[in-house]
Amino acid sequence: MPDLRPIVLAEDDANDVELTLLALAEHNLANPVVVLRDGVAALDFLYSRGEYADQARPNPVVLLLDLKMPKLNGLDVLKQIKSDDRLKLLPVVMLTSSREERDLVASYQLGVNAYVVKPVSFQEFVSAIRGLGMFWALINEPPPT
Repeated sequence: MPDLRPIVLAEDDANDVELTLLALAEHNLANPVVVLRDGVAALDFLYSRGEYADQARPNPVVLLLDLKMPKLNGLDVLKQIKSDDRLKLLPVVMLTSSREERDLVASYQLGVNAYVVKPVSFQEFVSAIRGLGMFWALINEPPPT
């Protein structure tokens, strides 16, 4: 069986990371999940640079990207990804607590594939992440790497 492309979660909130990993694990997705805690680390991973320089790999199956992160926010990460021919086809889901229209519009203007507001309740959050994982890892046909 070929190596499965990872799901990348760029999220700085430890509770959201834990809940996301729990939700993905509940559906027994075989894809590995890579957790990155800030926007710079996300780009370093995608470009195989810095601490990820020795880890060349295909693009992830999806990037779950938090909007408000340290070092480099999600919009800046998204802008870099979608302006790069090597990464622009990478599916990106903005996973955020922001309900601000300007964040939503800016995300879509920069080419995000989906914008998901993190539900407040635990069960709604788990359900939303489970659905995202199923869709992007199993149902969606990703672009070639």
